[in-house]
Amino acid sequence: MLAIRMQRTGRKKHAMYRVVVQNSRVTPTSGKVIAQLGSYDPHTKVAVLQKDKASFYLEHGAQPSDRVVLLLQKEGIKLPKWVTPPTKKQGATRNPDKLGKAEAEAPAAADETVAEAPAEEAAVAETPAEEPASEAPAAEAAVEEALAEETTPEAEPAEAAEETDEKS
Repeated sequence: MLAIRMQRTGRKKHAMYRVVVQNSRVTPTSGKVIAQLGSYDPHTKVAVLQKDKASFYLEHGAQPSDRVVLLLQKEGIKLPKWVTPPTKKQGATRNPDKLGKAEAEAPAAADETVAEAPAEEAAVAETPAEEPASEAPAAEAAVEEALAEETTPEAEPAEAAEETDEKS
């Protein structure tokens, strides 16, 4: 069976590709090519294809790779009905917390939960406040007394320091 695929050429870290027709059992780097259909430069996104040769091999059953299907569609070559274009892959993010954009979304989600929480607390706070109304003022009075006691001892040492300064 014949395959239309891309054969890598070019130097290290600067790939160029040939679009070739090969036996599907042969590796692309073997050099055993039946026909060369064109070339593709991924850096400039320029594809040069011989449309008549490509359509000839497609009509005679050559199987294009997914990337070649995209190139042929981009060049306007009509594909047979049995050739299915590749679907976009929707991969899951492995560690979304490590992404910068995820950090921006996380505080927004936290704000939503905080906004919902006071409404729930208000609903919960209304029911107990209605039943033991006499306990709530007593608790507030105890808190006010505790605050008053805390401020009083702090004021006394300051006054004692002033008296010692006056005596000397």
